[in-house]
Amino acid sequence: MAEAEAREYRQELTVHPRTLVAIRRIVGMRVRTWGFGQLEEAVTLCVHELLTNVDKHAPTPRCVLTLQREIAGVRAIVSDTSTELPVLREPDCSAENGRGMVVLENLADAWGATLNSDGKDVWFEVGDHAIPQEA
Repeated sequence: MAEAEAREYRQELTVHPRTLVAIRRIVGMRVRTWGFGQLEEAVTLCVHELLTNVDKHAPTPRCVLTLQREIAGVRAIVSDTSTELPVLREPDCSAENGRGMVVLENLADAWGATLNSDGKDVWFEVGDHAIPQEA
């Protein structure tokens, strides 16, 4: 199957701040390959925030990143080993961190989290609203 036709990209990762730039490049390339270049910035920033949360809050930096090509956008899932679900909080303006879920809330069309047998999945969707959805 041609790369542009592949509807899913999955990568097992060990998150570290030094690896985030490379991961953002990979995500951006995948989003552009799928024809959603206009969504690249939002998707890469949201993935970055979720992976940063893995590094800061999960018991281990190992996780799985899954990107899915949807009809009119991209769905991303970060699966980690923590059973603590993310909470959207009002960020402290003087704090250096604590804004990740606010970024997700503002950039993604939808997001959520579910527990699984190994921890949790945190997902988001970013869509191109100029493309009509299938009925």
